[in-house]
Amino acid sequence: MPTWDLSNAKHLLSRCLFGYSRKDLEKALSYSTVEDFVEKELLASFPLPAPPGDWITEAPNTAAANGDRYRSMTYWWYNQLLGQGVSMREKMVLFWHNHFVSARDKVTYPQHMYIQNTLFRQNAWGNFRQLTKDVTIDPAMLYYLDGRSSNGTTPNENYARELMELFTLGIGNYTETDIKQAALAFTGWQVSGLTAVFNQNRFANTTKTFFGKTGNFKYNDIVDIILEKPQAAEFICRKLYKEFIFYKPNETFVKQMADVFRKNSYEIRPVLSFMLTSNEFYNTEYKGAKIKSPMETTIGILKAFDMTTTQINPTADWAYVYSQSQALQQLLFFPPNVQGWVGQREWINSTTFVTRGSFSDNITNMMGNTRAVQFKNISAPVDYARTYKTSEQADRFVDDIITLFLQFPISTQKRDSLLKTLLGGTILANWTTGTPGADLQLKGFFKAIMRLPEFQLT
Repeated sequence: MPTWDLSNAKHLLSRCLFGYSRKDLEKALSYSTVEDFVEKELLASFPLPAPPGDWITEAPNTAAANGDRYRSMTYWWYNQLLGQGVSMREKMVLFWHNHFVSARDKVTYPQHMYIQNTLFRQNAWGNFRQLTKDVTIDPAMLYYLDGRSSNGTTPNENYARELMELFTLGIGNYTETDIKQAALAFTGWQVSGLTAVFNQNRFANTTKTFFGKTGNFKYNDIVDIILEKPQAAEFICRKLYKEFIFYKPNETFVKQMADVFRKNSYEIRPVLSFMLTSNEFYNTEYKGAKIKSPMETTIGILKAFDMTTTQINPTADWAYVYSQSQALQQLLFFPPNVQGWVGQREWINSTTFVTRGSFSDNITNMMGNTRAVQFKNISAPVDYARTYKTSEQADRFVDDIITLFLQFPISTQKRDSLLKTLLGGTILANWTTGTPGADLQLKGFFKAIMRLPEFQLT
């Protein structure tokens, strides 16, 4: 059983949330064991959020302001990420969004993407078998991978191929013949308004042979046959491992996860619980070894400064996050291709690294700035600092901020440099948040810590 301490709590929250606040950390540590926290908070069920607008039930219309609706729906999702508390649900919604990929460049109507997003939220840790079946005939997916145009005479192979290559098995575990036979089973589905409908006249009503089995299979049969293969459970568990533990999978542990997955009939919650309460998850070599995604970076900074959804002005604040996350190459509802966001080292390049620093600098500059256009409700630096008991003891305050903002200790040299930045030329004994210029010194300190390479790691 992993020790439930500050280091492990920080690691768990950083991997399962989009950043965390001191309040989140305190709540996690109020539980005596990691098992209790995971079961009672991280994987707890709670109601779905209110939708982003009444338009979600409107019939699709090319004359509607679909671009504006996609933007407002993205702002709405930002609200869920910021307001998630200590639930892992939104992290799993994004995991499935990046697994069963659909994107707004082909899914014209945001209503369809909202339906899919809700499907992922309802099944965040539900049953993978059922989720895969539901995604197969999901309107957004039928648009994105062209299933709606597939028929028995000219079956489209896109979904059949990606289902096996990217969604369930991985390359090398199927043949071109398997793709062609599965494609026949997926025919007949079209989109009418907001729903998927089955048209028997467009279905390939014929015998198919798939993975050695023969029958007049339909889409649900194909999913069932795929999940009989042991590679399926390992494929999904390997992807979970790479997302939440380490980008180089421990295949022995992946097989243990897959065994749990299969024994629980492809229920996702048991395998998440097994993973998050394992000694493997808390291996010190994995702490701070994952590069933050743009959403972890942007939302995480807001959480660290105690921002809540009630303090957000969507028109200004989320508009800024939208433009910056786009520049950082992660615009929600718009993955780059069917493979999704690869992540890890792909997040950082000479351009995005500079943009990350500019974002954290700008958020800091808005603190206490009455002329700021965005984030007018973020605390002034001194007000924020004074929420720490150590605010008048510069060295201890620096240590507290390092503990919250970074996942592992930094060198003495870097720590001393941060302290020197905070002090701004004065001596330790003279530091006080009441000193004229303390706001500027605090801003310089916050910028400096978020400019560290270590800040980009989770």
